[in-house]
Amino acid sequence: QVQFVESGGGLVQPGGSLRLSCAASGFTLDYYAIHWVRQAPGKEREGVSCVTNSGATTNYADSVNGRFSISRDNFKNTVHLQMSNLKPEDTAIYYCAAEYGVLEGCSTHYYPGRKLLYWGQGTQVTVPS
Repeated sequence: QVQFVESGGGLVQPGGSLRLSCAASGFTLDYYAIHWVRQAPGKEREGVSCVTNSGATTNYADSVNGRFSISRDNFKNTVHLQMSNLKPEDTAIYYCAAEYGVLEGCSTHYYPGRKLLYWGQGTQVTVPS
């Protein structure tokens, strides 16, 4: 089955850290930019971060810039999102998804209908207020 499997979420106090992982199953990451997208309760999905297929270029939403770091390991077919200084507003289900193409850059802007592929089941991150 072609999909991502996300892991690493949990309950963490404000100011804490988590490292999310996203493992590709049934396909290789080499020709895909990878995106982390989150959805908080009652809100629309929000693009958080992305990394091009080579790993050379990354991008972050303003809300997480300076606190989150995305990385990828094409040999292990995995992508990580290191999250630091977590805030209650970071509470959401975090998903990874793929954008096909050998790209020089990537945009975190998410909108309904954007062609992102192989969504996983997500991993819950909860930061209590």
